[in-house]
Amino acid sequence: MKKTVLITGATSGIGRACACKFAEAGYRLIITGRDTKRTAGLAAELEESGAQVHTLCFDVRDREAATAAVGSLPEEWKQIDVLVNNAGLALGLEPEYEGDYT
Repeated sequence: MKKTVLITGATSGIGRACACKFAEAGYRLIITGRDTKRTAGLAAELEESGAQVHTLCFDVRDREAATAAVGSLPEEWKQIDVLVNNAGLALGLEPEYEGDYT
């Protein structure tokens, strides 16, 4: 049985790159993001290359939404072997307390 990876923040940047690499390695992917269109677009792209993909749309800052989304996984997708907890916002190179937010 193929291993399953869950990637938060999969629709861009490092998350997207991880999704592509795990797909190339033969993993089943659970990709998450806040934007349904972007998540569906990435899923279609990965499925074209032969990957098995399940999508979840939620904001990881919302604990209830995250719990509900993961709880909604079909039984055959609930065994998660790898978690890439990537979702987040990079503000810049300086420490957050020194950052310029203007």
